[in-house]
Amino acid sequence: MRIGIYQNHPEFGATGKNVEKAVIDISLTDADLFVLPELFNTGYQFTTMEEVHELAEQIPKGNTCRRMSALAREKGMFIVFGMAERDGDNYFNSSVLVGPEGYVGTYRKTHLFFEESDFFSPGDTGFCVFDIGGAKIGIMICFDWWFPESARALSLAGADIICHCANLVLPNCQTAMITRSLENGVFTVTANRVGTEGRSGKDPLTFTGGSQLIDNFGEIKVRMGKTETGIAVSDIDPVQARNKAITPRNDRFLDRRPEYYEILTSAIS
Repeated sequence: MRIGIYQNHPEFGATGKNVEKAVIDISLTDADLFVLPELFNTGYQFTTMEEVHELAEQIPKGNTCRRMSALAREKGMFIVFGMAERDGDNYFNSSVLVGPEGYVGTYRKTHLFFEESDFFSPGDTGFCVFDIGGAKIGIMICFDWWFPESARALSLAGADIICHCANLVLPNCQTAMITRSLENGVFTVTANRVGTEGRSGKDPLTFTGGSQLIDNFGEIKVRMGKTETGIAVSDIDPVQARNKAITPRNDRFLDRRPEYYEILTSAIS
């Protein structure tokens, strides 16, 4: 399976322009699965709910989903991309999966970061795994990386590949995702953005780039630069992620002792 990663520098609010650039860039590359950043079409630093209302789109009826679905059909690929979702009076930081047959599913971000909670509702989908034929993929969004339960839940649900749409500003994620791959025995694909946004007097946010694909042994297959835009590709065998052996006598999942992990789901006092 060939994996493509798109790293961009979107112009805030220019959704049509940002989407068309992504479509043109990706159309020149052959891959089975492409992963794009969080909020790739709008930019990140919202300042008012009016902006969110104006830029968020319905899934799958909005222009962004329709354009990405058309691209997926044309190229015979699956695409995961992040966008602001409008669902009635609610708004979510979401990622969408489309494929050759059209819309497949949506994941809504579970762990909101910093000011995101001023604009988006916490995700209510739970961690979803989708079967795309040659592999099962799970989806995380940005700050979900901070919580190891996110990747573990997807892995226990059968994900071979975790698609991680991101707008990273903290410095540690790229390194932490090596551990997420290693401890779960899965491939992880982090698609990040670059550039700086400092809108309406807010403190500027500088995004860290470094989009990457980590294999199921925790090895870096490809990593992009901190400021470059464009596409990186790498070939993987997702079947490898189904072997959870660590040694001939140890297994990542069979050796778990869940009866002693109850504190993970208990309330913090």
